[in-house]
This record gives sequence, C-alpha cells and structure tokens, in this order.
Amino acid sequence: MRRLTVILVSLILSVLPVIAGQAGNDVLQAGDVHQVGDEGKVDVAEMIFGHIGDSYGWHITEWNGRHVVIPLPCIVRSSTGWHVFMSSKIEHGHEYEGLFIAQEGRYEDKIVERGPDGGLVRPFDISITKNVASLIFGSALLVILVLSCARWYRRHDAMEKAPGGFAGLMEMMIMMVHDDLIKDSIGPGYRKYAPYLLTAFFFIFLNNLLGIVPFFPGGANLTGNIAVTGVLAICTFLAVNLFADRHYWKEIFWPDGPIFLKCPIPILQVIEILGMFTKPFSLMVRLFANIMAGHAMILGLVSVIFVAAKIGPVIGGSMTAITMVFGVFMDCLELLVAFIQAYVFTMLSAVFIGLSRQEEQEHR
Repeated sequence: MRRLTVILVSLILSVLPVIAGQAGNDVLQAGDVHQVGDEGKVDVAEMIFGHIGDSYGWHITEWNGRHVVIPLPCIVRSSTGWHVFMSSKIEHGHEYEGLFIAQEGRYEDKIVERGPDGGLVRPFDISITKNVASLIFGSALLVILVLSCARWYRRHDAMEKAPGGFAGLMEMMIMMVHDDLIKDSIGPGYRKYAPYLLTAFFFIFLNNLLGIVPFFPGGANLTGNIAVTGVLAICTFLAVNLFADRHYWKEIFWPDGPIFLKCPIPILQVIEILGMFTKPFSLMVRLFANIMAGHAMILGLVSVIFVAAKIGPVIGGSMTAITMVFGVFMDCLELLVAFIQAYVFTMLSAVFIGLSRQEEQEHR
C-alpha cells in the first residue's frame, strides 16, 4: 500500500512540471524584460531577488510595454494616523498621503514616510502583501480541498465503497502521513497531535506546489519566507514543550551523565536547553533554505537565456534550448523537493513530539 501510494502520487504529479516549466519560461520572458537595462545589461540578481522576495502588488506579466499588476490593500499606521489604500497609488515612485516605497537603503521596497529630520521612517505596516495574499489563498484552497473530500465520506459508506478520484488520492496521502509518520513516531496518544501534523504537511505541500506554478495565483515564494517557516517551527516547539511528560523535563534539567558535568557547573543542562531551541531552528532554516534555493536556481537558469542572447544568435539559441531542458528538469526536481520537504518537516516534528512522550513510549 505504501509503495502504491508513492507511485500514484508521483505519476499524477509528474505531469505538472512540463506545463509549469514551459509556462514559466514564457512568463519570465514577458515579465522580466523590464529588468534588462537600456544598454542591454541583465541584472540577474535583481531578477532573482525580485521574484523570490515579497511585494505590495502581484505582478502578472507585461503587455504592450505596461506592467499588469494586481494591486493589494495597504494598511499602514503613520504619524498622521491610519491609512488604507491600494498599492497602485504608490507604484512607480508615486507618493500617497506622505507614504511611498523606498527605492534604496535600509528600507528598500518597504513603505516609508519622512520624519521631522527628513530621514526615512518605517510606519506600522500590516499590509496584505503578495505572500500574505498567497497565504490566504493557499489556506482557503486547502480548506476547500479537505471539505470536498469530507463531503464524499458523508455521502458514501467507506466500508462498502472505496473512494476514487481526488478523494481516493487524498485518502492515500492522509493514511500515509497518519500511519507511517504520526502513529509510528509518536506512539500512544498520537491522536491529539494528528490534526496539527496533517495540517502542517498539506499546508507546506500545497504551498510548495503553488510556488512552482509560474502564473497567477501561483508563483509566490511563501514557504521560502523565513517568517512563515518560523511560525511553523514555533508551533512544533509549543506542541513539544507544552505537552511533554515529566521524563522529558527530567532529561532537560537532570540528564543522565557524570555528576561533575551537572553540578556545580550545569554543562549538560545548558546543552539540553540549547537543544530545545536548536531543533525548531533547524526545522525553520531547512524548509526556508531548500525552497528558496530551488526558486533561485530555476530563475538563475532562466536568466542564462537573457545573458546568452547578448552574445550572439547562435550561442543564444543553443543556450536557450539547453536552459529550457534544464528548466524542465529543475521543475521536476522542485516537484520532488516540494513533497520531500513537507514530508521531512512533518516527520521531524512527529519525532520531536514522540521524544517528549517517552513515558507513553515505555508502556507500549
């Protein structure tokens, strides 16, 4: 059953990279022309960081020399009070009610205002940026997908008829994560952690897939944002430490080891306490670094097209073909990474939770 699940998921998802890769090249060629300067120089760094970074508008493409951007709500509290407006009012260096987007410096690409001394001041900003909009869309989509699957079970008897189609795919993935990760890693008492771990897995997996899709509403680098991965890591940290048993805390404050390493200088205790924080930190950095590096690598390959086009038509054409082949390959690899990173985050979270429930493990 486990092998069948992996094979079916791989076959279904392997169709997406070819479409995404071809569409991604078209979108990037259309949307990144503005990052090629008047002298024909390509700013690869700006191209890459412009796509993996956050923004106040959702850039779609460029049409007849004009940028097609979906404006997003800006909610800012400045020195003059609250301001709510659309991001289109401060695009291209425009200023609205004393607020504008800094073009350089410490607050580059952030909404700022001028202070009494003429310097730039960062106001309180809770705007709906591209990543926030992607977070809302991805969360809503996840709820719709789960409820559509639950709807099938309300209308059918699963003991008499096996689910098919999307409901069947969801059941295989849920059972894979539930039985192979959560139940085996945590042991008795796993049920109260299953909702969080299943939610974390599908949230990361779905947003990883949306990040690969190069056209709206995909393309946002949500799981490659360290703030998002940090919140997920904090949730795991709380799940581990708020519900840990006394054996776990005993190992933290009086671990097994030579007495001279515990008293009078608590060396082992310091190491164990540091370990409490390094575990969620590793979860945060691992997910952030792998997803962001994947996006940057694909965009770096695409930028080779623009660089090679300036060398000559022969070299440019050959490099374009090679880059497109590698782009499709990287999309396939990114699709695999999207699943692996969600799987690894859930697995390590379940393992950390299981280690904090050692008394239950001993009574299995």
